[in-house]
Amino acid sequence: MRIDIISIFPEYFAPLDVSLIGKARERGTLDVRLHQLRDWTHDIHRTVDDTPYGGGPGMVMKPEPWGEAIDAVLAGEAEGPRLIVPTPSGRPFTQGLALDLAAEPWLLFACGRYEGIDSRVMAEYGSRLRVDEVSIGDYVLAGGEVAVLVMVEAIGRLLPGVLGNAQSVSDDSFAPGTMANLLEGPVFTKPPVWRGREVPPILLSGHHGKIARWRRDEALRRTAANRPELLAGLGPETLDKHDRAVLAELDFPG
Repeated sequence: MRIDIISIFPEYFAPLDVSLIGKARERGTLDVRLHQLRDWTHDIHRTVDDTPYGGGPGMVMKPEPWGEAIDAVLAGEAEGPRLIVPTPSGRPFTQGLALDLAAEPWLLFACGRYEGIDSRVMAEYGSRLRVDEVSIGDYVLAGGEVAVLVMVEAIGRLLPGVLGNAQSVSDDSFAPGTMANLLEGPVFTKPPVWRGREVPPILLSGHHGKIARWRRDEALRRTAANRPELLAGLGPETLDKHDRAVLAELDFPG
């Protein structure tokens, strides 16, 4: 997969050189290219922002440097990328969207700052590329760089060969299938007793069916405690008799 990132702070992306994503880049599984937006400005101050039309606080990123930067990234390529613009006003970034984006051969991230990017940029490129405005949560950051780091890691770990154990993806919170709309339950490793706290005996039993049942029960309980709104997305056809009994214990309809 190729990933291009345009930002006024390309140095923000040093973390992409380490851990799983760094190894994926070394192997060539992930081709990340960073671009300094100010390289496409033409004044002595390398200006990328101006006051908003209609008044109001803050500054808005100018369309001219963005247009030139995106055009330069697209130049000479037969097929364009999918353009991702992080913004608090975008659609939620979910595990499902990460899986969708992981299937793309090429992604281009545009990191806004200040009050955001002039909306004509998204309209212009939306006429020839697929453009997604995406939010990583209901809060506001100083810029899109942190959001892009989050998305690149979430997407990159889904690429074939990036994780040492491909099964890890299917056990994730929000993973499609039996874990859809559920948080992952608690996890444990050696030693079996630590500071007087024991690992749940079922996990030491070697009985895979009972372990799977326990993990699903704990996922239901954790989801009810931390993200109860997700349980509303569990269709009746996804619940068995035992699921319904656990939800009844938790006073959730099932």
